[in-house]
Amino acid sequence: MKRVAIVGASGYTGVELARILSLHPQVELTCLTSRQHAGAAFSEVFPSLRGLVDNVCDPVEVDLIAAKADIVFTALPHKTAMEIIPSLLAAGCTVIDLSADYRLHDPATYAHWYETHTSPQLLAEAVYGLPELYRSQIVGKQLVANPGCYPTSVALALAPALAAGVIDSKTLIIDSKSGTSGAGRAAKEGSLYCEVNESFKAYGVAAHRHTPEIEQTLSEVSGHPVTVSFTPHLLPVNRGILSTCYATLTGKHDTADLIDIYREFFAGEPFVRILPAGRLPDVGHVRGSNFCDIGVVADSRTGRLIAIAAIDNLVKGAAGQAVQNMNILLGCDETLGLQTRPLFP
Repeated sequence: MKRVAIVGASGYTGVELARILSLHPQVELTCLTSRQHAGAAFSEVFPSLRGLVDNVCDPVEVDLIAAKADIVFTALPHKTAMEIIPSLLAAGCTVIDLSADYRLHDPATYAHWYETHTSPQLLAEAVYGLPELYRSQIVGKQLVANPGCYPTSVALALAPALAAGVIDSKTLIIDSKSGTSGAGRAAKEGSLYCEVNESFKAYGVAAHRHTPEIEQTLSEVSGHPVTVSFTPHLLPVNRGILSTCYATLTGKHDTADLIDIYREFFAGEPFVRILPAGRLPDVGHVRGSNFCDIGVVADSRTGRLIAIAAIDNLVKGAAGQAVQNMNILLGCDETLGLQTRPLFP
């Protein structure tokens, strides 16, 4: 039984981690930190977990966390995460980081999109935790950089086509939509109910921080540098990401051909579902689960691939994928703790 800590447990991702881990058969949730709620029972702050997670919230103190846990999930904002992760690693903890701090390989790229990195030496030690593409590299690592929500959906939607060489990587256009929980739990005017309800808008156009992460992964899959046009949008829903990706086909391929390519690429993957021809992903069909549903269409009129992926941004896009990475590190069944069926309606 491994002891597990969640640092930053009071955000949406932290609470989702607590929910999933509370029923995981091979770990014990021994430490939950929250600056705001230190000293309070977690289940008093989040009554949905009453009787499931009754731990008293701890302050964010590295020595305390390291004494209580073997595996630490850092569900913190960027910059805040890298302030404590080097010390957690030095204390012997295995860290699965859900911030953006260790996802990018190049410190100059990180500095351009975020700020100066304070522990760039760890970037080469971190592994990008997208199991469907990097499973063998995750095994045995001490630092796993959990992917972002948008990059997860986009990488899974486009990796098979790029790996098979059936699309022109110079023509990638990505149109993504996310539920408001993707903006985090902190109060922000733009994510207030009255601002979001019955509304729909683009944001971060040509400037979203997930862009270099998307390009890094797609470049590694294709074997050469890839540049994308990426536009995210805010949906008036709590959970979910739907990414619609467009690319020019390099040859004559119909929808059936593409579905075969995708099914072969993801054969045996427990959390990727390739939909049959005529069926397309819906965020409502993956809500609360670790599934990624993918639909592909060959548009014969324009000669384009249209690949659509749907995930729950808090599960496969964050907490669920982090637990999937933990399962790989532990050498146990990858689906442990993640067998929750999608919620409907």
